[in-house]
Amino acid sequence: MPDSSSRAMPRKVSIREVGLRDGLQNIPRVVPTSVKLEWIRDAYAAGQRELEVGSFVPARLMPQLADTAELLAFAKTLPGLVASVLVPNLKGAERAIAEEADAMLVPLSASHAHSLANLRKSPDDVVAEVARIRAARDAARSRTLLEVGISTAFGCTIQGRVEEDEVVRLVQAVLDAGAERVSLADTVGYADPAQVSRLFEKVLRVAGERLDCGHFHDTRGLGLANCFAALQLGIRRLDACLGGIGGCPHAPGASGNVATEDLAYMLASMGIETGQDFDALIALRGKLATWLDGETLHGSLWRAGLPKTMKREEVAA
Repeated sequence: MPDSSSRAMPRKVSIREVGLRDGLQNIPRVVPTSVKLEWIRDAYAAGQRELEVGSFVPARLMPQLADTAELLAFAKTLPGLVASVLVPNLKGAERAIAEEADAMLVPLSASHAHSLANLRKSPDDVVAEVARIRAARDAARSRTLLEVGISTAFGCTIQGRVEEDEVVRLVQAVLDAGAERVSLADTVGYADPAQVSRLFEKVLRVAGERLDCGHFHDTRGLGLANCFAALQLGIRRLDACLGGIGGCPHAPGASGNVATEDLAYMLASMGIETGQDFDALIALRGKLATWLDGETLHGSLWRAGLPKTMKREEVAA
């Protein structure tokens, strides 16, 4: 395996829009399915090619995401769009496999306390569930890709410190259990760029190319800086939410994820290709503000716009 320090800054980055799941799950209101379908259409028109459209969880627990199957079916009609879903357990994974999701993301908290609060399972219980999910996926001869997201990898509002060696151990465990891809998540906005560099470096030694995504919350204003730290290690996929919505139920006051439009701008200004159209993203953000009237949205570029030194075609390149 090549030394992770030799990984070059990527020339192209995929932004996975997670607003339809991570964003909406933390908002009490139920957004109509017709509005979500319009969101998907507009996101696709804006150049987004990876969307997390929802989660297969019981509707009684999360009515905001009860229409995930319908959204997934529509997303799969759009050429070149990778449609993923979050699955908390084997039952959810079986739904994702049956509905032919392109990818399913299993959340595994590196914090023992957060894992029990969020999934009522220990981290190692989740590792065992990942093995069962992989077995079910293979038995079904499904092409649904299995990704595990290591949440609270940089700290936890319940437990506090999360040891980096424990994160590395869990990454190795889920890879051994059959995960094909892993991502690291700063679920509660505790990370700083130095910590991101250090932990991603350690995990890259174990996972190599199978670690290819970072998920950062902007709770304390370091979301974009943390994205940059991951980019410096060659990470080519980053999660983001339109309007910076989202959050974690165990992080009161959390201001949500990195704003998609801000991340797209930063990457474009650095000459990194994303395929996304800034004007279209801002127009979609305007619709989101109407759909979520009364909710707080975040981000900066929707106010300031592009600088005169940047041509619009550079953003959409």
